[in-house]
Amino acid sequence: VRGKGFTLYVAIADVSHYVPLDTELDAEAQQRGNSVYFPGHVIPMLPEHLSNGLCSLKPDEDRLVMVCELDISRQGVIEGYCFYEGIIRSHARLTYTEVAAMLQTPKTEPERVLQQRVSEKHEALLPDLKTLYALYRQLLLSRQERGALDFETVETRIVFSEQRRIKEIIPVERNDAHRLIEECMLCANVAAADLLQDAKLPSLYRVHEPPSEEKLSNLYDFLREIGIGLSRKNKPTPKDYQHILARLKDRPDRALLQTLVIRSLMQAVYQPDNIGHFGLGFEAYAHFTSPIRRYPDLMVHRGIRYLIRSGRKQPGVLPVEGAPKIHRDVIYPYRQPDLETLGMELSQTERRADAATWDVINWLKCEYMQSRIGEEFDGMVIGVTNFGLFVELTDIYIEGLVHVTALRNDYYHFDAVSHTLTGEQSGLSFHLGDQVRVVVARVDLDERKIELQLVDNGTAAKGPGRSLPQRKRGKADNGRRGGKHGSRGRKPGEYKSRKSGRG
Repeated sequence: VRGKGFTLYVAIADVSHYVPLDTELDAEAQQRGNSVYFPGHVIPMLPEHLSNGLCSLKPDEDRLVMVCELDISRQGVIEGYCFYEGIIRSHARLTYTEVAAMLQTPKTEPERVLQQRVSEKHEALLPDLKTLYALYRQLLLSRQERGALDFETVETRIVFSEQRRIKEIIPVERNDAHRLIEECMLCANVAAADLLQDAKLPSLYRVHEPPSEEKLSNLYDFLREIGIGLSRKNKPTPKDYQHILARLKDRPDRALLQTLVIRSLMQAVYQPDNIGHFGLGFEAYAHFTSPIRRYPDLMVHRGIRYLIRSGRKQPGVLPVEGAPKIHRDVIYPYRQPDLETLGMELSQTERRADAATWDVINWLKCEYMQSRIGEEFDGMVIGVTNFGLFVELTDIYIEGLVHVTALRNDYYHFDAVSHTLTGEQSGLSFHLGDQVRVVVARVDLDERKIELQLVDNGTAAKGPGRSLPQRKRGKADNGRRGGKHGSRGRKPGEYKSRKSGRG
């Protein structure tokens, strides 16, 4: 704490020093676009000699860094910043678990013992960590004030056996140490975007458009179906979404409903035209903090280095005395047309990496379930389509499809607004959040598909995970609501199922 607020230093490995423009190394990094993270394996954007060596901030070793120094008020508001080149010598490499143990209030005796042990080990660092934690709490309040969205979804990690097959899939706890680092990175990214915008230097921004009218309308209609009435707005703000999440907070099916809220949002992309970041509630946002694994961050570093070394006065940067000037064409030759093309290409490489990751995860899950064909599991309906029900197996975190042809013999109407399948003759309805009992019927490893069948002859079980009440509907309801499609149960279907998994 200094005076009336905080000074935060975010030091990021100076990758642009080691990856010159127009080299084979740069061309390969641009083509890859980003590192790709598979379970237990990483395909890095840069050679490991850089990513795990020269650009890795190892304890007690000097490393080149690009520093973002920020002045932040006690209310968590950025009041000033300065970027400069520097050298860092890290005092320690701490894990998220260790930092959380030192900072969070222990709830159990084992947690108290762990806190004492880790705090004694890193006693010299504890005062600074506590100051950082105090800053984090203020940044969190500022985040809530601007309406930034914070989804508490369940993330998982695959544990492998010695044979490199899935042993189990376990949920990963996100603690305050993760959130602390995230808030610090957000501050540096906002400062980078503001600097580039103030300098009128064309750059790639990370932009996130507000939701489309169609997606927004569907979301409001669905929320009304489950008893959450909200006033409609053609141009919602992040705070409006924050209000929706608050209404879902105490529901037993909140994780599922949060997923639907996420799906109503647009995808974030890279582009030179700054339109702000809706989800984070920022007017300008750029990626600065991960140049080792993301090419857009490397481009932002090059732009900032140019501003530092341009030889002209620029607010927000501090040149190192005696450092030579760098001409723009040498380090940052990008113009608007170049950035438009790069923005589309790098957005695509990001999607490509995500698709590859999910494809591998889905293959591993299918391999795991091959030996469990014929076994029964409890599950929850997490997706309803015109061709069937997607069911996530309880505590296994694996998803499969109950095809509409495997349901009780009937003609099923799909309601896209309420996410329901309803039998025309029986009135039997399936909804998001239904608790069901299923059997693994078939696994197709090549197609990444897991086929399930309902155990109780197509009857959804009632339980705490239900999102909607059961509703009997007959022929008179046929076609009454928009977005319906019909499908026949127990006859060859015409609909192709999507791959199992969340990809």
